[in-house]
Amino acid sequence: MFFFSFNIGKGRKTAPPKSFKGFFDKSNDTMQKLDLFRSSIVPHLDVEPEGPAAAYTTGAISTWIIPSSYILTILVGIPSNTYILAFLRVRLTSKTLSTVVLYLNLALSDLLLVLSLALRVHYHLSGNNWIFGEISCRLITALFFGNVYCSAQTIACISLKRYLAVVKPFLYRRMAKTSLAVWMCVVVWFLYGAAIVPELLVTQSYHIRRLEITTCHDVLPLEEPSHSPLVLCKLILVFLGFLLPFMVCIYTHVAVIYHLEKSSCDWKLFTRVSTLVFIIFLVCFLPSGVLHAAHYIRLFSSGDDTLYGYYRLAVCLCCFHSCLDPFLCMLLSLTGDSEIQFISSFVKSAREGLSPSCI
Repeated sequence: MFFFSFNIGKGRKTAPPKSFKGFFDKSNDTMQKLDLFRSSIVPHLDVEPEGPAAAYTTGAISTWIIPSSYILTILVGIPSNTYILAFLRVRLTSKTLSTVVLYLNLALSDLLLVLSLALRVHYHLSGNNWIFGEISCRLITALFFGNVYCSAQTIACISLKRYLAVVKPFLYRRMAKTSLAVWMCVVVWFLYGAAIVPELLVTQSYHIRRLEITTCHDVLPLEEPSHSPLVLCKLILVFLGFLLPFMVCIYTHVAVIYHLEKSSCDWKLFTRVSTLVFIIFLVCFLPSGVLHAAHYIRLFSSGDDTLYGYYRLAVCLCCFHSCLDPFLCMLLSLTGDSEIQFISSFVKSAREGLSPSCI
């Protein structure tokens, strides 16, 4: 168990992202709540009675809308991603192996994300009262945010691979495509590990005396100096987990569509699949990415945490992408050879002295 040395009022005020502000009640520092699930002490916090934290933890967004969306995600996401994992194993061939590797990685990440939602459903339906202990709270929080980042990065890798196949066919033809896909997955899971470590190192569950609930991640002591070393790490994760994949998807999609439009051949199916990948990423990740950044900036500039509830609502879209991705993977059977066909056509035309626009 990782313990903090509380030193309020002396340290520089620092607020970690993604949570409401809580504060220690010095008049009741000796009062603690025994957590029977881990036989140790749950630290206490308090919140403003009319503040956004109290409104969120008792409001319809966190007690009805969010758990309802999680239940829908679980009901659709678990069977669909399990089926896709089995389906893609059948599709393993020497020609499509690199593509299948990336889609398997995406399906695995989506499945882990969906599985992490089960305890959070109970938490929200119980009035945001966490009964499973500090260790499980850390694990569920780490798995949740780690797999959100992992999925976004995997979608960016798929978009990058399509970009290389269409815009840089000569380079792509010479590359060891399976090795490239495997290394992409290794980098993604390395970043996944980096994303979950901060969530595992800090105390995530606190008993809120005023509300008589134990929250998991939603209310943290934002003036606690022990959170300060994690600020830089959080900033890096925001960039690597949301901003960088988003920029990669935008650039690669525009470049692929522009390149295919110059072709005289019919690449509508390939174009539609590429567009679908981009739209799924845009719809599911843009709202949470924007609100995440806005919440982070306001929290550190003025201490305002009113955007957190809206951010948590937008994160539901990030979870819902795990239900959309399997249907995208089903198109693999129709477009699995499109990249190979495009490269072959491009190389053949180049050897015959034709313009690439004739492809």
